[in-house]
Amino acid sequence: MLTTSWAQTTPPPNGPVQDMGQVEVRSNRDNDTEERRQSTAAKIIIGREEIERQGDASLGEVLKRLPGVTMQGAPGRGGAIRMRGLGGGYTQILLDGQRVPPGFSVDSLTPEMVEKIEIMRAPTADTGARAIAGTINIVLREGQKTNPDDLKIGGSFEHGQVSEQVNWVHNLKTEGMSGTLTLHAMNSWRPEDNSSLTQAAVQAAGAAPDALPALTSERDRQANSLGHRQALHANARMQWKGEEGKSLVLMPFLMYSQFNSNGQIDLTENKTLNGLTLGPSSDSATNTNASRFVMTRLNGQWNQRFSADSRFEFKFGLGQSNYNSNFDQIAAANAGLLSTLQESQSFRDLSQTWNGKLTQVLGNGHQVVSGVELEGVRRTEEANAEVTDDTGNLKASTQRWAIFTQDEWTINPNWSAYAGLRYENILTQGSNEEGDKRNKSAVLTPLLHALWKPVPGSRDQVRMSLTKSYKTPTLYNLVSRTYLSRESNSPTRPDRMGNPGLKPELANGIDVAMERYLNGGGVLSANVFRRNISDLIRTVTSERFDTMWAPGQRRFVSSPQNVGDAITQGIELEAKFRLNQIWADAAAVDVRSNLSFFSSRVLDVLGPNNRLDQQPSMTANLGADYRFRSSPLTLGGNVNINPDYTTRRTEQQWAYQGAKRVVDVYGLWRFSPNTAFRVTVSNLTPIDYLTGSTYIGNGFSEIANTTTRNWQTVQLRLEMKI
Repeated sequence: MLTTSWAQTTPPPNGPVQDMGQVEVRSNRDNDTEERRQSTAAKIIIGREEIERQGDASLGEVLKRLPGVTMQGAPGRGGAIRMRGLGGGYTQILLDGQRVPPGFSVDSLTPEMVEKIEIMRAPTADTGARAIAGTINIVLREGQKTNPDDLKIGGSFEHGQVSEQVNWVHNLKTEGMSGTLTLHAMNSWRPEDNSSLTQAAVQAAGAAPDALPALTSERDRQANSLGHRQALHANARMQWKGEEGKSLVLMPFLMYSQFNSNGQIDLTENKTLNGLTLGPSSDSATNTNASRFVMTRLNGQWNQRFSADSRFEFKFGLGQSNYNSNFDQIAAANAGLLSTLQESQSFRDLSQTWNGKLTQVLGNGHQVVSGVELEGVRRTEEANAEVTDDTGNLKASTQRWAIFTQDEWTINPNWSAYAGLRYENILTQGSNEEGDKRNKSAVLTPLLHALWKPVPGSRDQVRMSLTKSYKTPTLYNLVSRTYLSRESNSPTRPDRMGNPGLKPELANGIDVAMERYLNGGGVLSANVFRRNISDLIRTVTSERFDTMWAPGQRRFVSSPQNVGDAITQGIELEAKFRLNQIWADAAAVDVRSNLSFFSSRVLDVLGPNNRLDQQPSMTANLGADYRFRSSPLTLGGNVNINPDYTTRRTEQQWAYQGAKRVVDVYGLWRFSPNTAFRVTVSNLTPIDYLTGSTYIGNGFSEIANTTTRNWQTVQLRLEMKI
């Protein structure tokens, strides 16, 4: 809500009256919409007003409601952020314009830490082309000396467990410096409860394809645990401004998280051998899991203006992440279904980035930006598993450098354009128990965007993009150590290993969007896209008899492989408006809605359902908010829907993802301009989350289905400005 007061004075009787012209006052939301409208490359801006609207506990909950964005995993459990339904690695995540460091999770950020979110559906040369699905840039909170501090104290309740959290945003008021200090502390308890049923059948060697299996088995696994997480996150943004366009911004970031859990596993198995039923066998085990993660990072930015038409920007980032974990499991019986084992892992990541960018404004409306980027990551890992003493020891590093140039210019009142070119070179190398591994790749990506306004100055416009983008194999995929299955090895419980021979995925893409910006704020848009992907990377499970950890034994091993070409396409619809903008007599209800449809095909895998991993056929959000005029009460909510789907991953493998329907509602009672009380109910109508995995081939079939329970969460929070 924007309030403005005027102090009127009476001019002298014969004094001249000065015409001040038209004065337009915009809210922050209108400014975000205008920035989106003026950008040549497609960009969605989500500002503070929308970020804090729902009272979410994590930034991931905010992102899941945005157009075309989905979240992996069960409702309310967090997970990786996806754009356009594409899997891990297709969406580029930036923090203040720089790639996030190793081990960083978007869910570790709270909405209070974030100033705005920028979503770019097509890549640009300066933000990077490792963005086949798109880019999400998270800009941390900016401070103003005139603003009061924000303090939010809350507690949440989930399935009988109570959690607490505190958020404090302090605006720095030091002379000569502006900025913020943000602190977040949490003490969280989270229950986990899942069950899985695995059915397997093995045919005798040489048997006819339609012969009855020689061996069948059915496993019923029940697992539950209670986890306790304590965390402290702190970040600051400090800015000094000097003369002649000089400024320095420092952004230190600290993350500390400690997790402990105690769990119970109960397993029952029934077998039939050549028609003879073998008595059921059962086993149980208790386990404990303890881990600690610490990340420190310093990002910085130096701006230097040489003239009115020329400026230089230098960014750097230095960080270190440390992770330690211990997993202990004690089997209660000797049935052999569950093992007594001890596993430990510790790694340290050192990362650094150095970016320089020169912007030059030329004649005829051209703005040329050129730059160079350097990035390095070094990982040292030590682990102990149940095979050999040195299993899991790993040393690896990644070095990346890139150069780019781009030109953005206004052709005429109807057209503006953007052209860019980026070259990137990546070297990953390391050594583990299997020896030395090395992977090198280089990619050249041309990029072109255009904006057309049929009528100059109108609120209708069309965007077009032709781009080349890519996805690089991760360090984990290339040189990771071998991970053995904690239970008996099978197609749905395989061992895992890396593949140093992976090539990057390349994608040629086209995007076309039509947008209408409404008077008084709001937008209607429709965006269609297509990506042709080559050298698709997919995790494939295969039979191995030559593994170094179990020579001569039949083992199922999963590893990433380049499996061929793929196509993905879709349409994304978005509507943001107030009801009284559409119907004059309606209440001033803010409506936020989006609907996206996706389709894809992996050309080297037979259909049906040969879609890309983790891509649903659609995703939808419908949200609304209303502030009552007769009372200081605001009510709102959102419905998020993702249907279930089956994916054929290879000739022998299928995966199933269950439907998700998440309803979130909230109420906000404002006692005064500086004090409010909020009640948020997340996952109002919980439904069990189902996943499945199927393997059929080479005389072996196995179907594993897992049901993960989730619960309603109620959050109470006192919000104060002090």
